[in-house]
Amino acid sequence: MFAIPLQARDGETAELRPLEPWQAEEFLTHVDRGRDFIGRYIGFADAAKDLEGARALLQKYADRQAADGGRIFGIWLDGTLVGGVLFVSVDAVTGTAEAGCWLEPAAVGRGLVTQAARILVDWAVDVRGIHRVEWVAASVNTASVNVARRLGMRRDGLLRESFVHRGERYDMEVWSVLAPEWREVRAGRAATED
Repeated sequence: MFAIPLQARDGETAELRPLEPWQAEEFLTHVDRGRDFIGRYIGFADAAKDLEGARALLQKYADRQAADGGRIFGIWLDGTLVGGVLFVSVDAVTGTAEAGCWLEPAAVGRGLVTQAARILVDWAVDVRGIHRVEWVAASVNTASVNVARRLGMRRDGLLRESFVHRGERYDMEVWSVLAPEWREVRAGRAATED
């Protein structure tokens, strides 16, 4: 198994690692800690209500990974699972992938999701040859929309009331970055870090 270090803003130890079905109990404990916060805009909290549901959700992503159709990774802060990033879908034939994220409240504001998402986009573009990485978020989910902005993505459009979650309809924003744009964004970021 691999672990990629992340820089927490407060100097704590953080890392990005695969999240697998055998970690269902840890995943459920994490979701329970942030259930209301996590579940505001995404279905994880509703899908992982118990150990069976948590295991099924992680197995779904293990199956997607085996079929080259998606992946899920956890973010650990000082050894505790606090969130993650994922490829909701990967279509290698069309060269398109949809990325996303989630966090529990204790991990918000530390820059962990943005770092982890950059690692995912780097992998998609450089290793898998993905041409277009998308980010889809409810318009009211400003934290997620801001991650797309920090990644250097462009807003493609708005899907009005296209997503129903917990009985409410949400406008969904579609953001994306194309492989050539990503390489430019990354080069610009590297130049400012030097």
